[in-house]
Amino acid sequence: MPTYAYACKDCGHAFDIQQSFTDDSLTVCPECGGNLRKKFNSVGVVFKGSGFYRTDSRDAASTVPAAPSKDAPAKESAAKAAPAASSTTATPASAPAAS
Repeated sequence: MPTYAYACKDCGHAFDIQQSFTDDSLTVCPECGGNLRKKFNSVGVVFKGSGFYRTDSRDAASTVPAAPSKDAPAKESAAKAAPAASSTTATPASAPAAS
């Protein structure tokens, strides 16, 4: 069962109580009989580590490319100006030598 925090508007008495989801909220202070307010705290569950984000379960090929930035045309022209790598075929080291 969840624990709820209450505070009295009149006397300031604060306390925690376990209540079912179906129970009604408390409205009367047990100390002075004044009006209560339910205090809301931060979430008690924090997801840390990998596996909680949409991109954690996808491979790089299936991701949507990012929008082009301001530098995109400059980078493309620089890539075209770079010399292309030679396409030589290498023989594997484990292949038997021809005699």
